[in-house]
Amino acid sequence: MKQIIHTEKAPKAIGPYSQAVKAGNTLYISGQVPINPETGKLVGKTIKEQTEQVMQNIGAILEEAGFSFKDVVKSTCLLSDMSNFGGMNDVYQKYYSENPPARAAFAVKELPLSVLVEIETIAVK
Repeated sequence: MKQIIHTEKAPKAIGPYSQAVKAGNTLYISGQVPINPETGKLVGKTIKEQTEQVMQNIGAILEEAGFSFKDVVKSTCLLSDMSNFGGMNDVYQKYYSENPPARAAFAVKELPLSVLVEIETIAVK
């Protein structure tokens, strides 16, 4: 059975999708972009600032669903340019200092709202 997860502490979906879906003991979090949920506006001009907001958004969704960063098993990081990888990685590693999840990172042609980073996450309890 699937359960839709929603929190006001993360940005509202900007299309026909849910912030996250829990199916059994697995949580699938939609790609998060650096939108401040309180203002609805993009945050940061640098990759580090934007990644920090993305990770905060992921954290809020994890918490709403009863999960934590320790439960994350897979992340997919989408970058506007691979030159942003180092900056994204600097922030990302703060959230996964021990036993980090599996991860893929790709440069894509374009991201929603012309952001520098989008990260989707899968967690399991």
